Amino acid sequence: MKNKIKTHSGAKKRFKLTKTGRVKYQQVNRRHRLTQKDSKRKRINRGAAYIDQSDEARVKTLIPYK
Repeated sequence: MKNKIKTHSGAKKRFKLTKTGRVKYQQVNRRHRLTQKDSKRKRINRGAAYIDQSDEARVKTLIPYK
């Protein structure tokens, strides 16, 4: 019987796996000091984004059971 792999605590709070297997995350820079940021920048950061394919395998090892 193999040992279970621990899920990375920071990664499980930041990433979700989609049904197709891609890694989704929420954009940064939306917490504070929003008055001085451009409206376009805030609008783009409103939605979720997907991890680049070059980093996908590394993130998936951190969240093995999601």
